[in-house]
Amino acid sequence: MCLPRLLVFGIALSHSLVSAFYLPGAAPRDYRQDEDVEVDVNVLKPGLGYETENLVGKLSLSDFQLDDYYDERFDFCKPASGVRGADDAMTWTQSMRSSLGAILFGDRIFNGPIKLKMNVNETCKAMCNVAVDPQNAKFINERIREDYSINWLVDGLPAAEVKEDTKTGDVFYDLGFDLGNEDGSLNNHYDILIKYHPRPNGFFRVVGVTVWPSSMKRSSSDISSPQCGTHEHALKLSEAGYDKNEFYYTYSVSWEASPTVWATRWDNYLRIYDPKIHTFSLINSLVMVIFLCGLVSSLLLKSVKGDISRYNAIDLDEDVQEDYGWKLVHGEVFRTPKSPILLSVLVGNGTQLCAMIGVTLIFATLGFLSPSNRGALATVMLMSWTFFGVIGGYMATRTYMTMGGTDHRKLIFLTSFLLPTFIFAVVFLMNLILVFKESSGAVPFGTMLFIVFLWFAISVPLISVGAWLGKKHG
Repeated sequence: MCLPRLLVFGIALSHSLVSAFYLPGAAPRDYRQDEDVEVDVNVLKPGLGYETENLVGKLSLSDFQLDDYYDERFDFCKPASGVRGADDAMTWTQSMRSSLGAILFGDRIFNGPIKLKMNVNETCKAMCNVAVDPQNAKFINERIREDYSINWLVDGLPAAEVKEDTKTGDVFYDLGFDLGNEDGSLNNHYDILIKYHPRPNGFFRVVGVTVWPSSMKRSSSDISSPQCGTHEHALKLSEAGYDKNEFYYTYSVSWEASPTVWATRWDNYLRIYDPKIHTFSLINSLVMVIFLCGLVSSLLLKSVKGDISRYNAIDLDEDVQEDYGWKLVHGEVFRTPKSPILLSVLVGNGTQLCAMIGVTLIFATLGFLSPSNRGALATVMLMSWTFFGVIGGYMATRTYMTMGGTDHRKLIFLTSFLLPTFIFAVVFLMNLILVFKESSGAVPFGTMLFIVFLWFAISVPLISVGAWLGKKHG
């Protein structure tokens, strides 16, 4: 009787000592009633809109450039407290907060022009009054024709626009919301719906953000009494003359309780709406692989079977037996290649790449690379590649010594600079083009210097250490 009681007591004691924790970068934020909920803004990105068919065949890099939200040419409203992290002159090289991976992926996040109150509805609230000159109007109209979308973030969750697939009728979440409409009008009113999940003790968590933009040409530009009713005419910016287009931005906010928990709030963005297509693709690929494997196996078996039959027919008492068939290649397997150092470098860099992919997959499986932690994937990949230089140097040296190589200094130099230099040159050239195009997707010069620092100050010494260990154990 004592053993079951001790067992029950042990289980109860262990249950009382259990505690949970959230992974770094994935911890939820709890809000109280009327607490400030900050809205952040990201770059505007081009989409596959109604003009895509007309742009096919004449696309250039400028059609896919990213533009900062606070680019002066957009004349968007700015927060009353000022743009955080920026001087009086806003530049694309400054950002409120961004990880290394987020910067490389083109994110430029700043504090937004509005601030929300948790679970407090707002109706037709004015943001600011703007006056767009004809030159800026032309710039905005071009971005509307190219189907640019505005990207807001609320509690790290991107604002989405609910759309419907015209072919299948499926409703899906499209990241961001349209800058303008098909008729060329500019959206100057935003209906924001934020879903929250109630928590104990009066706390709330944001689990969904959707925005319905609309274009309203108002009869008056007086911001003191904003108008948000039904308007027959849309707001179209004029590019002619010298008069400025005067109007104001407004927004409305609605809060709605949702049963969706914080852990699954990304499901609407990552959901597969037509799994049949993916299932069919997997089955099709699997059938093709099985068919090709069977075909190759049958040909190989037929060839080897014929060679075995000929070997069995040979008189074993003969002194000289000539090799033929598949036995002719057995001596080629371990033959030293013409450039053993190049093969060793590729083996070392390939092993380093495989180790980077493996660690990244492990981190992603454990949940460290949450979508809320923007740029985490690229950051982990870059840092893993840097610190796994010791593995690359070790495997390159072991392979080189296996083939009898002696020029270890040349091996270390090529392992450190051959493949990384090629990749860096390609990236630098593409980034240089983006800089000339004045795209905010261009990597800042300071970030490029930091990557070079990781390369020369960390990766190269670790490759040297790995080469020393490989030579020691060779």
